[in-house]
Amino acid sequence: MTFQIRNAVIAAIALSATLGFTLATTAAQAETFSIGDITIETPWTRVTPAGARVAGGYMVITNNGTEPDRLIGGTSPIAPRVEVHSMEMVDGVARMAEVEGGLEIPPGESVALEPGSYHIMFMNLATPVTVEEPVTGMLVFENAGEVAITYAVAPMGSPRAPGGHGHGHGQD
Repeated sequence: MTFQIRNAVIAAIALSATLGFTLATTAAQAETFSIGDITIETPWTRVTPAGARVAGGYMVITNNGTEPDRLIGGTSPIAPRVEVHSMEMVDGVARMAEVEGGLEIPPGESVALEPGSYHIMFMNLATPVTVEEPVTGMLVFENAGEVAITYAVAPMGSPRAPGGHGHGHGQD
């Protein structure tokens, strides 16, 4: 009888560990979202230090349609303003600016929003970004409209999406 109870306990522990690993792995993997002809792959952000006022959001946006569309902004409960930004290096200094009129997503093409390039900027953070809490929000497209997405959260300073879901665009 003791042998059967011990085996049942071991089986329950093994099952719990397997389920916990599966849920943790699933939670760490970013998702794909769609609206109309637009597909958003692997949206992610990074943990921010206490007191940070901004955070970046990254993803790959594909326009499967025959007409261009534009990413014109977004919303999120973590920040009162969500903007589309570009980043360029000028004399060794990173310069970021809002993309006036939004970011064009040409028909039949993908545009990567990634560190060191185009990105979503969460402005005046109301709360820090933590690994424990995925970031929710909406993206707004000129033609396709609004789509609810969830950003997976990578560790502070990470060059790519959690779970190794980078898109191989040369950013390390």
